Amino acid sequence: MKYISTRGNAPAKTFTEILLGGLAPDGGLYLPETYPQVTRAELDAWRNLSYADLAFAVLSKFATDIPAADLRAIISKTYTAEVYNKGRADSDFEQITPLRTLEKGVHILELSNGPTLAFKDMAMQLLGNLFEYALAKQHDELNILGATSGDTGSAAEYAMRGKRGIRVFMLSPNGKMSAFQRAQMYSLQDENIFNIAINGMFDDAQDMVKAVSNDHAYKAAHKIGTVNSINWGRVSAQIVYYFKGYFAATQSNDEQVAFSVPSGNFGNICAGHIARMMGLPIGQLILATNENDVLDEFFSTGLYKPRATDHTYQTSSPSMDISKASNFERFVFDLVGRDGAKVREFWSKVDAGGSFDIKGSDYWHALQKFHFSSGKSSHFDRLKTIRGVFEEYGVMVDPHTADGIKVGMEQRRPNLPLICLETALPAKFEETMIEALSRKPERPAALEGIEALPQKCVVMDADVVKLKTYLTSHLPR
Repeated sequence: MKYISTRGNAPAKTFTEILLGGLAPDGGLYLPETYPQVTRAELDAWRNLSYADLAFAVLSKFATDIPAADLRAIISKTYTAEVYNKGRADSDFEQITPLRTLEKGVHILELSNGPTLAFKDMAMQLLGNLFEYALAKQHDELNILGATSGDTGSAAEYAMRGKRGIRVFMLSPNGKMSAFQRAQMYSLQDENIFNIAINGMFDDAQDMVKAVSNDHAYKAAHKIGTVNSINWGRVSAQIVYYFKGYFAATQSNDEQVAFSVPSGNFGNICAGHIARMMGLPIGQLILATNENDVLDEFFSTGLYKPRATDHTYQTSSPSMDISKASNFERFVFDLVGRDGAKVREFWSKVDAGGSFDIKGSDYWHALQKFHFSSGKSSHFDRLKTIRGVFEEYGVMVDPHTADGIKVGMEQRRPNLPLICLETALPAKFEETMIEALSRKPERPAALEGIEALPQKCVVMDADVVKLKTYLTSHLPR
């Protein structure tokens, strides 16, 4: 299988060729030339597979240049009960992503039983093992540059810590994450982990990562790669749990379901879009935003208008405090019939601080065939949802998952089972949980008192030149 850029001006490459790189040379994002199709016979055969076996079946369709035995070994090493056992005591860890039923037809897919208690672990643990495999094959090294709004950073650092030939430089918005999120990242003392807090919002940090990635000479000279959701390896790994969730919530492959997905950078729901394009019977993809509702505005009105940093709100679901959704470009590429020139036209406006509007165009009418719905949630909404879910079902959900439940219940089509994707465990957002429930959420014993550990982090203005200087000074000569 070959991969092409959403902007149409980059050569086609293989899975392992794009695995370590991130952005395409033309500034676009990689996608398969065509989406592999899953037959009804395959769906039937996959229904009762273990998570690791299902991951192998799905990813074999994308990573076609990795020998099957090697890929199976990497996946088997990743998706084990030992790795995904950090969550609730009543979870079935052998399932990796257990389905929790709230009531008939309403479910939460548990995705936060990994080392950092967030859904990002589902892909990042695999990515760490894929990186190590690819680098060993090439006898090479990689310097990962990433940006996080809360969970990607810790998931990446825990997946890459101590990995041979890998260094991680992770940018985060200074003071904008929860105390638990900061502690998870900044308390790591591994020599290959570097935390950089940027004076600004996540979008500023993400822009800096893209600027470095687009400096092709610098990127090549310093072997810069990425683990943000612009990395195709992450998106492909996330496709797996849509299949797993579908099988868990249905009795046969004749049924359709709705997935509700809390969305900031569009990576998670992009994986759902691709699963549907592959043939998974998804009747509805529900996109939930917080007060930073740029994506809801697009799906509701056709206008995509990212906001400046000073118009991006700091909210109680901080991992979604994003106004420029990187992975959205992948969906728009499909929406416009995979026309790279049209994507370049749209993003030339976005990159210049502008917007684009598809209302009234053929693209607006084409949007309907992708089965998206959307809505937004406020601080009041998420507190109300957290309380309601706890009082009615005895289940504690984090603020982002609450956003997904609130919007999912509003937007779901009648008679479709609703699967709400979990974002993180409530322990990561203690202040909001106390505000909602007047009690602290439980946390794994190993993470008690994590906020009191020594923290290692440098603070930096949103200046690409300063960032490059820092990177260069911390790389081996």
